[in-house]
Amino acid sequence: MKTRITELFGIEYPIVLSGMSWISVPKMVAAVSNAGGLGILATGPLDARRTREAIREIRSLTAKPFGANATLLFPGAADNARVLLEEQVPVINFSLGKGDWIVKEAHKYGGKVIATVVNERHARRAQDYGSDGVIATGHEAAAHGEEITTFCLIPTLADALAIPVIAAGGIADGRGLAAALVLGAEGVAMGSRFMTTRESPLHDRYKGLSIEKGVMDTLYSTRFDGIPCRVMKTDAARRAIRRGLNLPAALVNSREIAAQLGMPYLKLFLGVLASGWKNARQLAFMANAFKAIRIATEEGDMASGVLPVGQATGLIRDEPTVREVVDRIVAEAEEVLRIRAAASAAPASKER
Repeated sequence: MKTRITELFGIEYPIVLSGMSWISVPKMVAAVSNAGGLGILATGPLDARRTREAIREIRSLTAKPFGANATLLFPGAADNARVLLEEQVPVINFSLGKGDWIVKEAHKYGGKVIATVVNERHARRAQDYGSDGVIATGHEAAAHGEEITTFCLIPTLADALAIPVIAAGGIADGRGLAAALVLGAEGVAMGSRFMTTRESPLHDRYKGLSIEKGVMDTLYSTRFDGIPCRVMKTDAARRAIRRGLNLPAALVNSREIAAQLGMPYLKLFLGVLASGWKNARQLAFMANAFKAIRIATEEGDMASGVLPVGQATGLIRDEPTVREVVDRIVAEAEEVLRIRAAASAAPASKER
């Protein structure tokens, strides 16, 4: 199955692992790349040292192309991005910030850069930066899709851009891949589907919930992490959204983040304050969200944990291996496209 994305990245199938904190770890990244897709490492919870270690671990597990992300809004993200450039990661995915400098430096060693976007304005800006492609995140997606659904966002961007578009949001099977390609995408990025696989480090409690939940079992709000975010519908998620920003908790949780990033707490605290109230408020939201996501993912905490998940959770019925997911989706998509092509080629029946 060849598209501009497979040619651009040197991969077999146009399937990308979304960079999910605490889930898109080296083992997962390598599993997706070894299955013929493109694994993307999530660097959000990592400091520069652990980012470098993770990249080298991926290289010990696969000789195939892989990527890593940099969520530029997060503290320490610019340092992580510099590590990605120093390590000459084949594909870098940036989001929530201006990544022109990443594009410039990656292109020096032949690296590719893709921007995560949610609308045409951001996509055009990423293209102007020289990005090699975009991941277009629709409303259905886990975490930070915005108001435009995948079904409308993908053809809009495919018409507007010269660079290839990767569809994200609402895709968990071969029908979704086929639909994305028909809409003009050159590939798909999946988080929720890969989250519930045998290689995934997601806690078994939440894997079970991901299989049980339907397409209506998510919540979408700005009151969880400060920007529009989709999470699994649970009692803990309802409480977190109802509560909104909890500043005392953010002060406590920011200490954990500073330790996690290997950053002196006072430096982090003063840097956040200096960034202005709007940004400081956003980062306070993020501090609490990070804690809730981590304890859901790693500990299976049902009392306080919150898990970002897309509406595609309602399409998930099992816990296969990563390779089984990739092979199944490709086979399904090829069959759907074959049937469509055959139907298009068939002569119209004569009127009687």
